[in-house]
Amino acid sequence: MDSTLACLAAWMPRQRWYSAKGRQPSLRLVGWWDPPTTTAVATEDDARVRTFLVADEGTLPEVLYQVPVVARPTASIDEASEHIIGSPEPGTTLLDGPFDPAFTSALLGLVTDGGQGTGPRTTALGHPHATVSTDGLVARVLSGEQSNTSLIYRRDDGVGPIICKLFRQLHPGLNPDIELQSALADAGSPHVPGAIGSIEGTWPDSATAGGSVTGSLAFAQEFLPGVEDAWRVALNAASSGDDFRAQAHALGAATADVHLSLAGLFPTQPATPEDRESTMVTWRQRLAIAIAEVPAIAARREAVEAVYARAAGTPWPAMQRIHGDYHLGQVLQVPDRGWVLLDFEGEPLRPMSERVRPDLALRDVAGMLRSFDYVAGSIGLGGADRPVDAVRAWAADARRAFVQGYAGRSGADLEDHSELLAALEVDKAVYEAIYESRNRPTWVAIPLAAITRLVDGPTPLL
Repeated sequence: MDSTLACLAAWMPRQRWYSAKGRQPSLRLVGWWDPPTTTAVATEDDARVRTFLVADEGTLPEVLYQVPVVARPTASIDEASEHIIGSPEPGTTLLDGPFDPAFTSALLGLVTDGGQGTGPRTTALGHPHATVSTDGLVARVLSGEQSNTSLIYRRDDGVGPIICKLFRQLHPGLNPDIELQSALADAGSPHVPGAIGSIEGTWPDSATAGGSVTGSLAFAQEFLPGVEDAWRVALNAASSGDDFRAQAHALGAATADVHLSLAGLFPTQPATPEDRESTMVTWRQRLAIAIAEVPAIAARREAVEAVYARAAGTPWPAMQRIHGDYHLGQVLQVPDRGWVLLDFEGEPLRPMSERVRPDLALRDVAGMLRSFDYVAGSIGLGGADRPVDAVRAWAADARRAFVQGYAGRSGADLEDHSELLAALEVDKAVYEAIYESRNRPTWVAIPLAAITRLVDGPTPLL
């Protein structure tokens, strides 16, 4: 097993989903699960499927990763394959599971048919949610993801009814992506894909000697082929100067619909003094981290803190379940259906315990406002021919239309909460500065410019 961990430690830092970029992992095996013997993989004599749960102890707190692998005879492997993990023993090569049909078949079987995978003190239990035909489905990995790995299952004719997200970082408890999307779909919301199935895992609890915890391993849902995400739609519109106000207004209304549905499906609660203080502490902590990692923010510290203080002194709306990481990349434009929201996991940098608590719906509004600003900023970084002022005007129009659509559908008077919305948008920009400094340093100018604009006086949106 030490040789397998050594192979994983050398391979993981090159993967997009590995969070501690530029550092060698310090791995500890927590457990593993093998697929049920009833799956098709059992008939492949040359393939052995196993999903490892490994903790990286080099981070604080440690991160638990889910790493599915397929072991095949080395002689059968193309040495030029990009998906080789390593050879823990002579004659055997480990492959990245999502790129091997032995694993993808086993995964599909668990989420659509049910069953139980087992290992030492570890299980993986499939929970089918809807009946779908899986005949002839072939998997491919969706490119571009940062923190998870998604597989699209489709037939040779291009029909693909399923997309299955494999959670790479594991946490105790039901993942909010499964919890919220399934509840919305069951309630008949047209603004989320239909739920198809999930996999629940149980593994040893690192905090206790003999205890165990339960959490989410994977989630399958309806796949919507031939559509574009809102980021691409908005970017094309801004680049060409097309009017996006009607689409932004509809997106605001769809966002409000989802918030109203969530408020009806899950408990809401008044914002208590403790909620306010906890939020303020989070804002201050994030600002301190940002200043340490992006020193240019230090010059705006007092102005940022003044925005936070003004928000603390105003009335706050009720707290409820929300999307939590809302931006244009999390929304699809679906013909004859409108805007469809995806990925309800919450912000990747926030602890899971925070992501599943009731929060301010205005956080999602602020996230989308920041996303329109990102469209304009990315065009500026790309050296587009359109004048900067014209692109900024496009973003301002889109932001205003989105807020009007949201307010009209929700009935909320956002003017009464303008100080709170401004603080949430500033906090989101601070979050973005941290993210960009760690992942895309050339993009950090976008949130830095936004922080300056926002603290100098937010522009009225209505």
